[in-house]
Amino acid sequence: MHRVSALLLTFILAPGVLLAQSPPKETVLIKAGRMVDVRSGRVLTDQAILIEGDRIRQVGSAQSIQAPAGARVIDLSNATVLPGLIDCHTHLTLEPGQNGYESLGISIPREALFGAKNAKLTLEAGFTTVRNVAAHGYTDVALRDAINAGDVPGPRIDAAGPAIGVTGGHMDNSLLAPEYHHSSESVADGVPALIAKVREQVKYGADVIKIAATGGVLSKGDSPEATQFSDEEIRAVVAEAHRLGRKVAAHAHGAAGIKQAVLAGVDSIEHGSFIDDEAIRLMKEKGTYLVPTLYLADWFIENYQRLRVPAFMVEKAKVVMPAARLNIARAFKAGVKVAFGTDAAVYPHGLNAREFAVMVKLGMTPMQSIQAATINAADLLGWSDRIGSIEAGRFADIIAVNGDPTADVKLLERVFFVMKGGQVVVKR
Repeated sequence: MHRVSALLLTFILAPGVLLAQSPPKETVLIKAGRMVDVRSGRVLTDQAILIEGDRIRQVGSAQSIQAPAGARVIDLSNATVLPGLIDCHTHLTLEPGQNGYESLGISIPREALFGAKNAKLTLEAGFTTVRNVAAHGYTDVALRDAINAGDVPGPRIDAAGPAIGVTGGHMDNSLLAPEYHHSSESVADGVPALIAKVREQVKYGADVIKIAATGGVLSKGDSPEATQFSDEEIRAVVAEAHRLGRKVAAHAHGAAGIKQAVLAGVDSIEHGSFIDDEAIRLMKEKGTYLVPTLYLADWFIENYQRLRVPAFMVEKAKVVMPAARLNIARAFKAGVKVAFGTDAAVYPHGLNAREFAVMVKLGMTPMQSIQAATINAADLLGWSDRIGSIEAGRFADIIAVNGDPTADVKLLERVFFVMKGGQVVVKR
């Protein structure tokens, strides 16, 4: 018996035995006719990208890099290659039309399944990373873990879990009658309760903390221009999140809320619809990112009637959305740091790239809009060492389009090749 056990142990531990070795890393060489170097802001020609496993090993001219023996070659010599895109404001587990009373009948398990569908759509659209800034019941945390485990396809996720707000604020569902005594899972009032809420979010897996610094458009009874936290409350949330190594994203439409959040030290302002000159100055001084969400206005105004959106939401949208275009254009011109975000879920997932054309319409160059969705977004997430550029050591997150997106940014709406972590997801 002892001899059999010894022989079995020898077999398992012996060099060259399959059970004792991890599978070899695949080597891939991509031939890129054109490659967008987002760091320099240039388009390089005749490039080669050598990939080993899930990482980029070498990038350079096609003449300087040869395919090693046994490497798989992917010929994109007639295409433009870019880093995988990053969307810093998604809601993967939510759907259009769930912003009003329709949302009351949707369970947490159902939201999780919406997330599995939408993660695939988002990845196939060329977005290999997203920051998911609010989901009920930590469904985005579960989705992140399922994607990381290989259970379902999807982008890398920086997950927030339920966004934090105050009683009666944008994150507190106020659609139910008073006798229900309903309070959202993410509501907290006062400094001690808010500190506890941040700790709870981290306990349950949040990568980033999302707060509602002002009222919103798709919520009842709150004003998009009104602040929601006291100065002491918002400072406490930011300080605790940073102490625990988490960045803070602040939903903020009104100028007062933007300035309050920036002075409290948040890492990004989401939306920024009524941003004014003083808020712009503060954001530039503090290095705070603006994550505008612009295309949603076009889609929402065209489709709200068929979605049966409540009238009070439509009334607010018709004020806030046009104002956002004017004010965000001023912020772009002033040179505020911008990271790409869409608020996908207000409109269908997978259409994220339609945001680029609106950014360009409001004053950005196509290259600046691409940088917002690559190196800038990676910097905001704190993931610059992993994603956001085609450089040695980064994840092999790569997309391709026909034509030159730095001349026509709408080409990014028609991605035909997507690779995430060295694995080809889409090749049309």
